Amino acid sequence: MGWHAGLQLSVHRDGMRSVTRARHEGPLRVLKTLHPEGDGICHEVLVHPPGGIVGGDRLKVELAIEPQAHALITTPGATRFYRSAGDDALQSLQARVDEGARLEWLPLETIAHSGCQAENRLRFELARGAEMIGWDMLALGLPAADAGFEQGWFRQHLELPSVWLERGTIAAADTRLLNSPLGLAGHRVVATLWFAGGAPLDAARREGLVESARSIVSAGTLAASCGVTAAHPQTVVARLLAPRVEPAMQLLVKVWSAWRQAAWGLAPCPPRVWST
Repeated sequence: MGWHAGLQLSVHRDGMRSVTRARHEGPLRVLKTLHPEGDGICHEVLVHPPGGIVGGDRLKVELAIEPQAHALITTPGATRFYRSAGDDALQSLQARVDEGARLEWLPLETIAHSGCQAENRLRFELARGAEMIGWDMLALGLPAADAGFEQGWFRQHLELPSVWLERGTIAAADTRLLNSPLGLAGHRVVATLWFAGGAPLDAARREGLVESARSIVSAGTLAASCGVTAAHPQTVVARLLAPRVEPAMQLLVKVWSAWRQAAWGLAPCPPRVWST
């Protein structure tokens, strides 16, 4: 049957403080709520105690960031989809960000182990006046341990309704996608970072976010496999390919830090769990 787990998490503004309410079912919960930047911004650490997702598991997070609240949400470690004995595994997030609210969705990487049959669904609904920074990073197999992605498949669904929808499947048998210069070119880490608003971003502000990200990318070692675009007035998107997780994560953190400062006037405040 697999694990069926759910978490309903809401963040609301109480005076000057962003306050959390959470309700869980099964092994999915908030590990810790912290305020390292002061009362206005809460940092939430979500945890799945079994430590991995296998065939038949169903994990669902429902997230609401209420007006004027600000939440940074991360995880203490990688999300791991393990080999399936036949059933598919599903992890889904449905997030609503209300007017004047901000969300930073910054989980650590997702690892698709060889033999998994997995889907990761992300849907973000942003009200007018809401903004978010989010990222998603996928590692296929364990390159550092010479454990390739030899069997199975991983499906990704990323959606901002009426703004951005992408859905794709990476199958281990699709060697053209995995190895072709027109595909992943042999890379096994794929990452996307985005800034989005519930209404069109000011053109100068949007261009500033693009240029700051491009400047960081061009100075790094992944410049040849990374691009930054603003194809829609409400989004700025950076994409990259990398051979390993570590250089990809370092680049994501640098761009996130620059965007946070440029868009919101906030100094970077990396969650403590990233360094433990």
